[in-house]
Amino acid sequence: MSRAALLALSVLAVLGAVLLPAAGRAAAAVPDQWGFAYLDNPTPPPGYAPDPSRQWGSWPSPGSNLVTVDQTGLGTYTVHFPQIAGKNGIAHSTAVTATGDSCQISGWSPNGANEDVGVSCFSPTGTPDNSEFTVLYTTSSGTLPAGATGYGYVYSDTSGSLLASYNSAGGGNSVSKGGTGQWKVWLPGLGAASAVGNLQVTAVDPQQDAHCKPVAWTPAATGQTVTVACTDANGKPYDTRWTLSYAVQRAVHGPAFPPKSFAYLWYDGAVPAGTTYNSSGAGNGLATSGTGWVLTLPNVATPSDHAQATAYGNDTGYCGFAAPWTRSGSTALLDVTCYLPGGAPAPKEQFFAAYTSAV
Repeated sequence: MSRAALLALSVLAVLGAVLLPAAGRAAAAVPDQWGFAYLDNPTPPPGYAPDPSRQWGSWPSPGSNLVTVDQTGLGTYTVHFPQIAGKNGIAHSTAVTATGDSCQISGWSPNGANEDVGVSCFSPTGTPDNSEFTVLYTTSSGTLPAGATGYGYVYSDTSGSLLASYNSAGGGNSVSKGGTGQWKVWLPGLGAASAVGNLQVTAVDPQQDAHCKPVAWTPAATGQTVTVACTDANGKPYDTRWTLSYAVQRAVHGPAFPPKSFAYLWYDGAVPAGTTYNSSGAGNGLATSGTGWVLTLPNVATPSDHAQATAYGNDTGYCGFAAPWTRSGSTALLDVTCYLPGGAPAPKEQFFAAYTSAV
């Protein structure tokens, strides 16, 4: 059956503890620096510039001053973001493959004026493997006016110590360590008493395959509590570093208006109203497609653009994109596919997905 026919039959319309010092109260643009890219060639030649229609950033002349990628080994890559070297930032990555591969961040650091982000990809059995992927880097400071929107992130080490943190409400985020492979995150002043916004979580490990995701989310008027769990390739609890970001009516890397075209959705067996958002005011759609899902995001498809996804729930599943997102007129289409350790499809896996344009 064609995708158009599938969507016509099954699209479901949906409406739209360790503390770091709080960010300074001075108003600032959110984010300060950012960049995103999609590696469309899993075996790139040295200095490869990936798909220009799926990369952009806050550096000067992003349409001509391009992100480049070097492959450093089997399944390992260094992504060079030009002229956005910064401090206190985070990175996310999502595999783009139909084979059950996963991708994670291995680390990031300034390289002169540039920011270099390492990405490592693995087969479903946990061995290094070449893969396509999306990757973003972003760093923020200052605060946002009180209101409906908000943004925050943490980068945690294995003990729960914060290596980077930001909160647009000015609060001090915290992380506390639980058992092996489990942490509790507190994001004060963000969100609402009911579930609103979008979460993304990515493992940060330079040595072995790791899958990290939010497994529980408790909203409150005073802030958001999120439990993060990480496992190894076999689904066993595993201590590793990880990043988490939380955005409410803002793009996945932090900004809003601009960009004017972005959207997100949370599927937890249903789609809670506050967790599906489309900046155009249109209703996002969700449909089954084989063993995965197709998200339809009307009126926001604008290159250059970007997407991220993460699994959710207290199990060992993980999620990515089966193929690069497509644009049908002004509608963006995202193919989310989830897997169990070993690569078996997990069609009932819950997930968060986010899409943004650069403008």
